[in-house]
Amino acid sequence: MTRSATNRTYWAAGAAVVLAALFAVGATFATADGPDDAGPSGARTPALYSPDAGFARDMAVHHQQAVEMSFIVRDRTQDEPVRGLAYDIANTQANQRGMLLGWLDLWGLPKVVADEPPMSWMESTESAGSTGSTGSTGSTGSMDSMGSMGPMGSMGPSEGHAGHGGHAAKPGALMPGMATKEELDRLGSSSGRDAEVLYLQLMTDHHKGGVAMAQGCAKQCRTPAERALAQGMVEAQQSELKLMADMLRQRGAAPRE
Repeated sequence: MTRSATNRTYWAAGAAVVLAALFAVGATFATADGPDDAGPSGARTPALYSPDAGFARDMAVHHQQAVEMSFIVRDRTQDEPVRGLAYDIANTQANQRGMLLGWLDLWGLPKVVADEPPMSWMESTESAGSTGSTGSTGSTGSMDSMGSMGPMGSMGPSEGHAGHGGHAAKPGALMPGMATKEELDRLGSSSGRDAEVLYLQLMTDHHKGGVAMAQGCAKQCRTPAERALAQGMVEAQQSELKLMADMLRQRGAAPRE
């Protein structure tokens, strides 16, 4: 990746945090109605363990790995279609990640909760999402959003968690669809067609996990703007899955089972 392209991507990600804060302010006031900040649909500032907050935390981590994988492949191939796809994914998901982290900041919620397993929000009851208190259940802790993980969100072999939406996290992966440290190392040491095929396969897995997660938020989250963002992720990533399947066929390869 050229220095100018890298700068553009990071500038976009930084700008997204500012825009997200403004967008989230509007979203929060749009759902508020009355002194208790509860609207007619029951929407209010999300609770610590709500689907809204859990999705924002988990998808921010999930997106971070997609951004970093895209940076890697842009340095490992000169193929313009793959480099263009990687740039689009990095730019889009960096911006979306900024929005998610901006919402957490606005809601006054931590970006990491020490006692919250990844994807546990998908098992939350609907009532958990409408609790007004932002710290009323359990003990919590916060840290930098990637501080407790290995490179690019990977985990040790025994630290994977159960899947969501019928997708299981493979050993060594933090969440369903995420690559392991070994897979990331392979991507970083590959070049040319080998790097292209591995990237497309890894990103296909990553998108499948991301789609399942976003579908969960589209059904469970109570913040209208967040539900809309999640549904947009579903539609965009499903379209990219078709594109990546075509790109793999053009290279004599296929998505992994």
